[in-house]
Amino acid sequence: MAKLEIIKFGDPILRQKAKLVTVFHKKFQSTVDSIAETLKTKEEGAALAATQVSILKRITVIDYEDEYMELINPEIIEASGEESEYEGCLSFPGYIGLVPRNTFIKVKFVTRFGKEKIIERSGNMARCIQHEIDHLDGILFIDRMKSDFLLHQETETKITLQAVLDLADGKIKNMDEVFYM
Repeated sequence: MAKLEIIKFGDPILRQKAKLVTVFHKKFQSTVDSIAETLKTKEEGAALAATQVSILKRITVIDYEDEYMELINPEIIEASGEESEYEGCLSFPGYIGLVPRNTFIKVKFVTRFGKEKIIERSGNMARCIQHEIDHLDGILFIDRMKSDFLLHQETETKITLQAVLDLADGKIKNMDEVFYM
């Protein structure tokens, strides 16, 4: 199994929609294993979508709250409730933002062997799954944020969302040019 590189915000792959997995051969199994192995190396990470490691397939691996899941071709088929909480992302290291998410979801997916399953989750696990499915659709947590800034987890420094977008678009060349609130 190979450890993969997690791409950072600004890489255009993060904005692309992943394709459905239709073949479940050994190479595919190895890909899922590599994503899982990469996630294990990130102590602060709860989950990793294939798009975050430059693989445009609908695969996400979750290792969160004492539960391990591999969701292939996940689709939310039912959702209810809403709650806003801070969440982060391995593609935005160190930063968190206030994001509204459904508090309950029902998800249809297939296993790494192609068997269809349906699960129900609530609370933080529902939030985590929604975040990962968004990645597979080219949607980032900053697209759903309620606030206009990201917060650095350690320094509590605020950076405007617009500055983050300008940095990714090349309008700002380095972090020293970013206006902190």
